Order: sequence, then C-alpha cells, then structure tokens
Amino acid sequence: MSAKPTLLLVPGLMCDATAWGAVPAGLPGFDCRVVDHGQADSLVQMAEQLLADAPERFALAGHSMGGRVALEVMRLAPERVTHLGLFDTGHLPKPAGAAGEEEVRKRMALLAIAREQGVRTMAAEWVKGMVAPQRLGDAALIEDILAMFERKSADIFERQLRALIQRPDATDVLQRVRVPTLVLCGELDAWSTPAQHQAIADGLPARPAIVAVPGGGHMVMQEQPEAVLGAMRAWLAQPEGAAC
Repeated sequence: MSAKPTLLLVPGLMCDATAWGAVPAGLPGFDCRVVDHGQADSLVQMAEQLLADAPERFALAGHSMGGRVALEVMRLAPERVTHLGLFDTGHLPKPAGAAGEEEVRKRMALLAIAREQGVRTMAAEWVKGMVAPQRLGDAALIEDILAMFERKSADIFERQLRALIQRPDATDVLQRVRVPTLVLCGELDAWSTPAQHQAIADGLPARPAIVAVPGGGHMVMQEQPEAVLGAMRAWLAQPEGAAC
C-alpha cells in the first residue's frame, strides 16, 4: 500500500495547528503536517527550514504570513511542490512612503502591547479585525485564538513582524507557478481582502477563480471549516499537471 501524499500546512503570524481547525482531520487521505517557524526572522529562512524538513514532493498550503512563506518555497524549489494553496494572504512587499510607514507603526504598536502588557492582551486587540464581525461574540473561537497566540513569546512576535515588514515582492513567483493553485480567503477578511486575492489570481498564468468563503474572516479555516475543506478537496483532486 502506497504512503499517503504529504500536505504541508504553513501557519501565519503567531499561529500553529489551531489556526488550521478541522483541516487535518478532514483530509484523511493526506499526511497533513503543520509547519513550525521556530525562531526564524525572515520569510526566506522560514521557507528554507520548511524545505529542509519536507519530503521530496509535497502539496503546500499557506495561510496569511504562511502564504508568503509558501511563495518563497515556490521561488526556491518549485519542482518539489505538487499543489499550491494561498489562503488569506498577499504577494506584494511593504508599500513605499506613508502607507508603509503606517503599516510599520501599527505593527510596532502591537509589539509594544505584547512587551508591556503580555501577548494575550496584544492578541485580544489584534483579533478584533481578524474574524468576521459576527464571530467576535463567539467565546470559544476567540479563546482558541488568544490561547494560540499566548503559546508564543513577544520575542517570536518581533521576529515574525520583522519577516513581514521585510517581505519580498513575489509577483515574479506567481508568474512562474505551473501547479494546481487554490486562492482562497474569507469573504469578510478586512486584512487580506477578496480584491487582494483577485490580484494574486490575476498574476497566475492559469488565472484561477478565487474562492471567497461566505461568512469568513481572516481566520477562515476556524470560522468556516466545511467550506474550506470542500474547496481544498476539489483542489487536491486535480492532477499535478493541471495548472489551474
């Protein structure tokens, strides 16, 4: 009996397996492994670590910062990836000028809260814009997210913020993707909007239709697990040579 194909799930900022919700259990035909970024402070380093621990061939899905890591994997070793999933993410570098300065200011303000008041307090502020508005009163969901962040330190937060602020432009990577690609986001994701994902899809040679999950925010795998799993099953069922 042949071994299951491997699906690497790459978490975002301060996230771990919790952020992937029911995805691993819902894909029993795959050996699902959630990546740990450890102490890495650049997206390239995260991608290099992933590749060092990965099998020779694998499917790859990245969420938020993890989507950017997935694109760096595609830059470094595209021949090893059979399928690519980009969830609630982006591909552009930090904008120049005032917009970039404002992004850094907001990120550093969260870091200051993490340093001075604790990671959980920072996460309680962060999460306000990261789930669909109607889910802010879902105590169990919010607690899962806060506890997930609390498992990591302010030092790790600073390292991952540095990686995001210094993120490279992945436009050229998108143009070279030749594997089945799923571009998915929460319909209500205010941080990584459906329009942002349309730009990602437009940059891919096959120009796939994006999946904007109804009722989902940035943490869409936790918020709308069945819809995400449905999209993932269809994506992973595509043959490797189908660049769509």
